[in-house]
Amino acid sequence: MLKTARFQQRPMTPADIAQVVAIEGESFPTSWPRTAYRRELENKLANYTVVVDSDHAPVEPVPRPRHALLGLLRRQKKDQPQTSDYVVGYVGVWNLADEVHIVAIAVRQAYRGLGLGELLLAKVVDISLSNHMEIITLEVRRSNLTAQSLYEKFRLLKVGVRVRYYSDNQEDAVIMSTPSIQADGYREHIEYLREARERR
Repeated sequence: MLKTARFQQRPMTPADIAQVVAIEGESFPTSWPRTAYRRELENKLANYTVVVDSDHAPVEPVPRPRHALLGLLRRQKKDQPQTSDYVVGYVGVWNLADEVHIVAIAVRQAYRGLGLGELLLAKVVDISLSNHMEIITLEVRRSNLTAQSLYEKFRLLKVGVRVRYYSDNQEDAVIMSTPSIQADGYREHIEYLREARERR
């Protein structure tokens, strides 16, 4: 059961990067370096949202190394401070003309099955609607039927294939896209999903 009062969404900040990288490592065979996330947060075309568990104890920051040389190297890397929030999921999008492209969405393994992926997708739709975007697209592994089922719930339809798209195993990517999200029928469907979440 999803308790929206417990799980809060907010914009991702540099202080969240360490936990987002950890979630990505749990979720995908390959992952981005932290520097890529720093660049993404500075990218005006990108938008990242995290969901945090407000019932979880505050996260203790990783202490700096005591060894002088290691400490110096760490400072040279200019690591960002870490948040005390417990980040349990995130989604990142690129805004391209009238299209919103979902580049990453993931939830901690221990929190899967609680509806957090749906909560993050709903946030993407809300932001896209308010920014007057027309469609939402993404790529998903051909074998990831669970994710495809969730995306279809938001009326992302299979519109194509990128052959051997994933570098780790040469798996195909299924391209999925919504119809116009500004259409009355789509807005009514999103409202139906919202009401269903509130009833759970």
